[in-house]
Amino acid sequence: MSSNPVISVEKVSKCYHVYDKPSSRLKQLVIPKFKKLLNQDCQQYYSEFSALSDIDFNIYRGETVGIIGRNGSGKSTLLQMICGTLWPTSGEIKVQGRVAALLELGSGFNPEFTGHDNIFMNATILGLTKQDILERYDDIVKFADIGDFIHQPVKSYSSGMMVRLAFAVIAHVDADILVIDEALAVGDAFFTQKCMRFLRKFMQTGTILFVSHDTAAVKSLCDRVIWINQGKLVEDGSPKEVCERYHQKLYDEQQVTEVKNDDIYSTSESKIDVEYYDQRDDFINSSNLRNDLKIFEFDENADSFGTGGAKIINVALIDTNTRPLSWCVGGEKVSLKIEMLALSNIKSPIVGFFVNNQFGQAIFGENTYISCIDKSYNYQNGDRFLAEFSFHMPRLPAGDYSITIGLADGTQQEHVQLQWMHDALIFKADSSSVSTGIVAIPMQNIELKDFEE
Repeated sequence: MSSNPVISVEKVSKCYHVYDKPSSRLKQLVIPKFKKLLNQDCQQYYSEFSALSDIDFNIYRGETVGIIGRNGSGKSTLLQMICGTLWPTSGEIKVQGRVAALLELGSGFNPEFTGHDNIFMNATILGLTKQDILERYDDIVKFADIGDFIHQPVKSYSSGMMVRLAFAVIAHVDADILVIDEALAVGDAFFTQKCMRFLRKFMQTGTILFVSHDTAAVKSLCDRVIWINQGKLVEDGSPKEVCERYHQKLYDEQQVTEVKNDDIYSTSESKIDVEYYDQRDDFINSSNLRNDLKIFEFDENADSFGTGGAKIINVALIDTNTRPLSWCVGGEKVSLKIEMLALSNIKSPIVGFFVNNQFGQAIFGENTYISCIDKSYNYQNGDRFLAEFSFHMPRLPAGDYSITIGLADGTQQEHVQLQWMHDALIFKADSSSVSTGIVAIPMQNIELKDFEE
């Protein structure tokens, strides 16, 4: 990491004049000038609102820094000043390198222009020559993946399509610094995963300033976190510690008291499977909190890489009767079935999977290595084989999820990657009882009772 900051924010403040009515704005424009000519004092016809107050920090090359805070805390104002679209009232901001920003939805787009025209306009603003844009145009269009809409006016785009086009442009302008403000929250699961892979690759060489209300994503991506509250810098430190104190502050302010129904937590007297059974399942699954998961079809054309020594030909979640599922419920037993085709001689296959959330975090996964370490295999070109993982699907927070599949030949430490398939299977949680964390584990018993000496 460089010792010289690429972003230097020195004692920055931003104030706005707030007028109670339009005539006050006119009076402020005219009367003070008239009074000044007469050497008379004049009242102000506005009140001041301080959006930012005395903000001071440095960001260094190669850092990924998150900015968190409640709505109205001044995060977006700060980003706009770093990007040069707003000027501070006092203080100074210094930026070294080319900045590419994804701020407010549709910012920088002319709604009357087509996507094609906006690519050229935005990329030119970000410093590319016409020849540079022509060389990268096909890659930008492919990354955006909005089909024939590229030739339609941007005013006809959905919010997700705008994000696709905007992100595709900033991903291809050779920026030194990326500034992203909540924009990925409106993207679909496939595109969000693609963006997260790009960001993780960009993090190896570039600097990222990332604003999000999702502290799980912030902790996953960022090296540092800056917490801003009511226009002031509260804390600048490690993601885990800052996010924990931020949440504690929110909880203290909201003073949330959860009222629980005793009937929900009564212990069943029947014999139960203590390893998996959750005492709340009957109640949850008969309410609107049931964790319904919609499963989409396997995408054989999903992004992948590898030597090509084998091919993943199908991935499905199946029930206990081996029937493919289009819906399942968090907490129920399922199996992940992966069908593969050998295209070379494979003697030590390892098959694994990750379940990722919409921000690319691997929330759980497994592989066949330890379970099959004492078995011998010898698959030849043209042989079909499969892996099957059985588990109770955890209850998940509402959102989009994907399953990434890996197929290798060798050992856990040394192997050849035959095929790694991103986002082979997508599923979506529409409702959930999960109140915190990224997965819920079964609870055998939950009680609140008097202390007994």
